[in-house]
Amino acid sequence: MLMRKSLFGVLLLIVVLGPGCSLKKYAINKIGDTLASGNSVYESDEDIELVGAALPFGLKLMEGLLAESPNHRGLLVSACQGFVLYSYAYVDYEAQLAEDEDLDRARALRTRARKLYLRAFGYGMRGLEVSYPGLESNLVADPAAAVAMIHNKKKKQQDVPLLYWTAASLGLAISVSLSDAALLARLPEVEAMLDRALDLDESWDAGALHDFKIQLAAAKLGDPDYDAMGNHYRRALALSEGKSAGLYVVYAEAVSLPKQNKAEFRALLQKALSVDPDETPQTRLVNLLAHRRARWLLARIDDLILEQGPLETSGENQ
Repeated sequence: MLMRKSLFGVLLLIVVLGPGCSLKKYAINKIGDTLASGNSVYESDEDIELVGAALPFGLKLMEGLLAESPNHRGLLVSACQGFVLYSYAYVDYEAQLAEDEDLDRARALRTRARKLYLRAFGYGMRGLEVSYPGLESNLVADPAAAVAMIHNKKKKQQDVPLLYWTAASLGLAISVSLSDAALLARLPEVEAMLDRALDLDESWDAGALHDFKIQLAAAKLGDPDYDAMGNHYRRALALSEGKSAGLYVVYAEAVSLPKQNKAEFRALLQKALSVDPDETPQTRLVNLLAHRRARWLLARIDDLILEQGPLETSGENQ
């Protein structure tokens, strides 16, 4: 309650102060610090639809604040994360649902999702450039050398989230634009940012980086490295203590589905559904979103995986 009153007071101060006032800039930065600190009310909410309706207002508020304070790193990472979450959960997902019945609508939604992901990428890259000027142009030329600029482990509390969400935004933009060769060619940038984040703090966010590594490995051309994916799965499982429903869904789609292993696919999705979102309130929303996807995949299991004989094995140690 005290934080809400404080935030309201700062908002009132912004309204009262005129443009160009240094106190207004101070007030905006204080709001930015508040919005960017810790987990947001969105991530702990139990109502997926309510969050979907509220997120656009929050995102436009952040964009308004960034117009006044363009180099606020906390706001930049929050904007990047927010646009990724909104696009993934409410636009990209709707595009996938529409694919079976309305291809034109699915195409339009994928186009919108791509634009939102790229907007998120712009904010994430701006956040990184605040501390590492020239990173974006260097990243295009030589991804591995560019991310080597990010070396200050004292800043890893800021750098790792920025690397993760910036990499996620570009990776997801690629995933909805597979016919765009120029965008597809930027996959090494995604991999370089993710690998650098892993170097800085592989345990960040209870194994989320390892989770992402599984998805990235599955998206690469050529024969999939199932051993590497299994290693990342086990490490993420240990770091999350089995409380990440999304991890089971990711592994089911990245490994069990391509292997056409129906028993393992079903078992992993059921494990996802067994995760109690209320046990970890700070990740309640992402677990609920994983539940939604798990139920959708289970409903389509017979379309996704052909019937297999008695020699089917469970594959991964779940």
